[in-house]
Amino acid sequence: MEEVTMRYGINPHQGDAKVRYSGKLPFKILNGEPSYINLLDAFNSYQLVRELKLAIGKPAAASFKHVSPSGAAVYNPLSKELARSYFVDDLELSPLAIAYARARGTDRMSSFGDCAALSDKVDLSVAKILKREVSDMVVAPGYDEDSLEILKSKKKGKYLIIEIDQDYEPELLEERTLFGVNLVQERNNVQLTEKILNNIVTENKLLPESAKRDLLISAITLKYTQSNSVCFAKNGQTIGVGAGQQSRIHCTRLAATKAENWYLRQHPIALSMKFRDGISRTAQNNAIDTWLTDDTTIPERKAWEECFVEIPHRLTRDEKREYLNGLKNVSFSSDALLPFRDNIDRAVQAGVKYISQTGGSFRDKEVIDAANEYGVVMAFSGVRLFHH
Repeated sequence: MEEVTMRYGINPHQGDAKVRYSGKLPFKILNGEPSYINLLDAFNSYQLVRELKLAIGKPAAASFKHVSPSGAAVYNPLSKELARSYFVDDLELSPLAIAYARARGTDRMSSFGDCAALSDKVDLSVAKILKREVSDMVVAPGYDEDSLEILKSKKKGKYLIIEIDQDYEPELLEERTLFGVNLVQERNNVQLTEKILNNIVTENKLLPESAKRDLLISAITLKYTQSNSVCFAKNGQTIGVGAGQQSRIHCTRLAATKAENWYLRQHPIALSMKFRDGISRTAQNNAIDTWLTDDTTIPERKAWEECFVEIPHRLTRDEKREYLNGLKNVSFSSDALLPFRDNIDRAVQAGVKYISQTGGSFRDKEVIDAANEYGVVMAFSGVRLFHH
């Protein structure tokens, strides 16, 4: 029996927190002290990137917060605009570092203080990104010596670094204790491949390879996202994750807004913003987010204006909509069935062209008809991906 003591449980007042395992633990703490939530994020996020690497065949990364991904991605070269939007245009990036830049770039606000998960050994390029971002921990199957040295110096030496056994396979049955009662089930070991996209139910059946990749990325991401959840993806990465909502349409609205903000961050005005000397990366990031928001308070607006050398023009709603018309060929996945057509209507506004969902609703015909109205390609996967 191996045991690791944690700083505390889910909350600081929940003491006596430990990890216990009957055999050899499949991970090592190389630096820092974990909390209960740290390990929940580490185990979920690493499974996500491991599955992405296996499914897509490229280095994968995720940015995790509170047991759900803020973003996930595989390696795909960055445009100059995206590199600028992701604050990495001044760095030489490895394929793994690009995957992480994409994952964090999905939703930079939500990635503040994240758990960074990497599918491969962390190299110097990844460490340089993590060193200057606000991140609480990293999990990966290994670390180069120079990258480990950099990461150990982060957060005054308290940055949590976890090395995980990439060959470890859990037992088929998993167990948790809740309210003093043990719950047992088979773990969710379903293998998500392009086969889940074979049952195309719409008139338009043209599903390009890029869309298959993105639908697979979004589906695997949802497998480790707190339900209800939906995910928007494009060009090898998520661009909006809607997690943990009780209503499916609220998931879709949340994720669609995030996807639109992701695209608006690439607007020429956003890319040309000039910040005053000494403005931190976090403050710059918050300023861009405030620039995108229509309902800011007076204190927020004042703090926003003080960040800039010259206050940038704020886009009107019509200007935003005109620019967003360029957001196209987005992929959208749902962790369960779409019960109403309103999800299709909202997703299409955010550029969605390709959809995968479970199917099996009483209103399947209504939802299919909506997809046909827009010329969308939709596949019924038949696989529910709830995660709690």
